[in-house]
Amino acid sequence: MAESLFLQTVSRLVFPLLFLLSMLLLLQGYDQPGGGFVGGLLGSSAIILQILSFGPLYARRILPIQPHLLVAFGLLFATASGMWSMTNAEAFMTNIWFEQTIPGIKHLGTALLLDGGVYITVIGFTTSIAIFFAEEAENGPEESSEK
Repeated sequence: MAESLFLQTVSRLVFPLLFLLSMLLLLQGYDQPGGGFVGGLLGSSAIILQILSFGPLYARRILPIQPHLLVAFGLLFATASGMWSMTNAEAFMTNIWFEQTIPGIKHLGTALLLDGGVYITVIGFTTSIAIFFAEEAENGPEESSEK
């Protein structure tokens, strides 16, 4: 990858802002436009920007866990949101609203758990694809087919 000092500097400055905006989209999304999918795409674009700036090895270092595990955890959270309603003798994926509120979040319910699962799944899936393609471009098709 061609190293660009400008791209590296901008990507370091923009990375936390993109993630903050993605989390804001996640928190407003189950009640308004936005949500886990849109927020996850924005969060993964922050990581993809790091891949383009510094390479796939750097992106693997800044992720807390492997991208394929993020997909698994996200699917687990999304499934748990549906199963929670079944424990209350409701239909699968029936939203349950809680009495407690958190400042900045209007309602707290299982819809937020579903959106959080979608958010984590989208980040893991798109990041794993981007890292795969970046590593293949770095190593060439001969080395990646031998693995």
